[in-house]
Amino acid sequence: MSTTMPKDAGTRAAAQPLETITLAGGCFWCVEAAVLALDGVLEATSGYAQGHVHQPSYEQVCGGRTGHAEAVRVRFDPQRLSLQRLLDLFFTIHDPTTPNRQGADVGPQYRSGIYFEQASHEAAVREYVQRLRESGRYGSQPIVTEIEALRVFWPAEAYHQRYFEQHPEQGYCQVVIAPKMAKVQREFASQLMRRA
Repeated sequence: MSTTMPKDAGTRAAAQPLETITLAGGCFWCVEAAVLALDGVLEATSGYAQGHVHQPSYEQVCGGRTGHAEAVRVRFDPQRLSLQRLLDLFFTIHDPTTPNRQGADVGPQYRSGIYFEQASHEAAVREYVQRLRESGRYGSQPIVTEIEALRVFWPAEAYHQRYFEQHPEQGYCQVVIAPKMAKVQREFASQLMRRA
């Protein structure tokens, strides 16, 4: 029996494998919209990271007692988007100095967190955050971002996926997400996904 390889199979095999990291920075609608704008992000799934409740619902997570953080699992091509540049975006769109809150969103589900799957990401993330601490960017405010191995991730309900894209006119999207997206467009113009 013979098999035929696709013409680009050799190129794909030689290419660097895709990487995945999960980011929690307040409402997952905000994080998802921002990371999806970057060239090199192939997939962003809103969901619930860490926590102790099996397959939690949005309502359960919003209650603040499941241990989960609203988070976005990001799959990206490291040849097109470096982990450092992805972290640059993440720390631009949220405040890592406010424990269990982002703006008016309050509760442990809105904490700042970076949950890695590749062992190589842990050292890179810790080094990045240490440089950020030393930069003085946040003054005397401590960075409270959790850095942990991803233990569990449950995708959120379908209506949460690509929420900003589907509902740009919604009040929260207009007031909270749209200004963040304008900032992303200003500060990351050269890394943005080219839209047809």
